[in-house]
Amino acid sequence: MQVICSSEESLYRPEALRWRERMLMMEPKGDVVVLLPCSMKKPYSNSKSHHQFRKVTRSFQELIITSPFGICPRELENTFPIQSYDVTVSGDWSFEEIKLSGELLKEYVQDKTVVANLSGGYEEVCRNYLDDCIYTCEDGRPTSPDSIYNLRMELKKYNKVPRKEKVLHELRSIATYQFGENGDKFIPDDVKSKGRYHRKLFSNNEQIALLNRDIGLYSLNLEGGKILYELGINIVNIDFDLKTNTVFTPGISKADHNIIPQDEVVVVSNDKVVGVGKAVLTGKEMEKCENGVGVKIRHRLK
Repeated sequence: MQVICSSEESLYRPEALRWRERMLMMEPKGDVVVLLPCSMKKPYSNSKSHHQFRKVTRSFQELIITSPFGICPRELENTFPIQSYDVTVSGDWSFEEIKLSGELLKEYVQDKTVVANLSGGYEEVCRNYLDDCIYTCEDGRPTSPDSIYNLRMELKKYNKVPRKEKVLHELRSIATYQFGENGDKFIPDDVKSKGRYHRKLFSNNEQIALLNRDIGLYSLNLEGGKILYELGINIVNIDFDLKTNTVFTPGISKADHNIIPQDEVVVVSNDKVVGVGKAVLTGKEMEKCENGVGVKIRHRLK
């Protein structure tokens, strides 16, 4: 689903608000954060400009500055809605765009060294909100040979992030975005990822989830549901024996109020995980509604 962002009011779309809230939970990996401009093409890595950037920056923490979402760590660029929004990239930013992006940026980088290959409004965000930043862009063109050379020479001063650490950081960042506070704990230290496109995640030789690359989010398996249940996240309690792939609201006794439609949820009966699936309603609606579907089950205990 494409998210159209055609005016400054798009800053307050529910998708943009939730994205910025979740970005406050993100932490950078490594010693340096590399700031890059967004692109018209999504995900950003598919654009010509980011092909050039990534030859130099792929082994470091990359952060894309964008509006109306503010910031996007590279590891989340395939995640909905950042992978499917449409906005005019003009380089001119309003006061409100600069403010919202700048506050997020400052919170994200903390005391890390920051290298910015930016121009125009993107650079203005940095200069207004970061006290100490190294700028590499020449003549207002981040993709120029001089800018790319400056970026390469500067990054030679810092340690690269090992690939294994980057992969684990990516998986945990996605979980944090999707499940919120403590979501990173959904990904255990022994996690293994298999698959060339969609990626199956395993722990203790049991599949816990599928990372759907089309939307950049996890689909739970029962073992993953057990992990989420232990964390107390997205739980729907029912008072009947689950024998079908539909949970109707009259059978729901309690539901996490943080749940919104399309969230992955864990269905629990008598303190036991009996199913996982997608929410049709919010958690509050599940508790209040006297009819209708609350959860569509993907996997259930048989």
